[in-house]
Amino acid sequence: MKAYLDNAATTKPSDAAVKAAVDAMTVCFGNPSSLHNVGVEAEKLITAARKSIAATIACAPESVTFTSGATESNNMAILGGARTYGKRRRKIVTTTIEHPSVAEPINHLEEQGYEVVRIAPDRDGNISAEDIVAAVDANTFMVSCMLVNNETGYILPVKRAFMAIKRNFPECITHSDCTQGFLKVPFKATDLCADMISISAHKVHGVKGVGALILSKGTRLLPITFGGGQEKGLRSGTESVPLISAFGAVAEEFRTTLPQAVANAEEMNSYIRKKLSKLEGISVNSGEEGFSPFILNISVDGIRSEIMLHFLESRGVYVSSGSACSVGKKSTVLKEFGLDDKRIDSAIRISISRYTTWKDTDMLINGIIDGQQSISR
Repeated sequence: MKAYLDNAATTKPSDAAVKAAVDAMTVCFGNPSSLHNVGVEAEKLITAARKSIAATIACAPESVTFTSGATESNNMAILGGARTYGKRRRKIVTTTIEHPSVAEPINHLEEQGYEVVRIAPDRDGNISAEDIVAAVDANTFMVSCMLVNNETGYILPVKRAFMAIKRNFPECITHSDCTQGFLKVPFKATDLCADMISISAHKVHGVKGVGALILSKGTRLLPITFGGGQEKGLRSGTESVPLISAFGAVAEEFRTTLPQAVANAEEMNSYIRKKLSKLEGISVNSGEEGFSPFILNISVDGIRSEIMLHFLESRGVYVSSGSACSVGKKSTVLKEFGLDDKRIDSAIRISISRYTTWKDTDMLINGIIDGQQSISR
């Protein structure tokens, strides 16, 4: 028996997603740019997927541009945004807790001479909407702020910050990486006041290799890749119809059951939290209010993350480390949230999905209890 609780990294594809992908590979396998019937049928699948994804966050279907995933969507938004809007205005405002696919292209722009202001969490571990707004001025062309932090589940005040920015500086472009929010934290594109939204399929039971960049009406980007002009010229290259069709199937399957999924995740998150809080030596790094219920970050005092991960794996329980770097560096995100080195070294991320069961949660809790007893000896 296995308990997979690393869903913030990737999720098991749903049956509907797999079927859609297989059908697109074996039945509607044509090139969607071809004018004959086989190509037209493939194009219909893309159109249907675009409509389903748009309906999920209440945007226009033509706003959806398909990409290879959130990393490409984020790079397209930031680098393409700089090419389009960053010629006269040269300032970017972001946070210190962004995913590398946002942080690295912004670092690249900084090396090219752009001014970058990074807003850090306060003493309580919160990002202030007022701090983000105060950093924006007439020279700012873009603000990029994630919706849900991928390590702790912390929900950032995107809507409040972006609304104020748009009132004061309507020409400033706003971007939100919603990878851990899409189909997990209810939101509408217009409510966020985001000109650009990045999402990914494999975090929500789709398949790897496909995502989307959502552009608000009137937002235009110069492309960063060139070719045949697919996706309105913004993302050239033959569309992966199987992956896109699977993405659409997931959106169609899950958007109406989102409230129930959130409620289930909240119940499981609370259960794990309460059980672990009764144990000595457990520190919970994710708050109860203002956090996604799908992510719970904890530290097991005195036991390094890697050691606990391998112990849990030996028991069939799969989680991930809060230290999200393969070369042994401490998590800079957890450091920004104010955790000390000992808690960072022992942090693990537990992430729930629609397919998580109560057996999974009990296997996790019992595994941590056994790990504390066995490893500490």
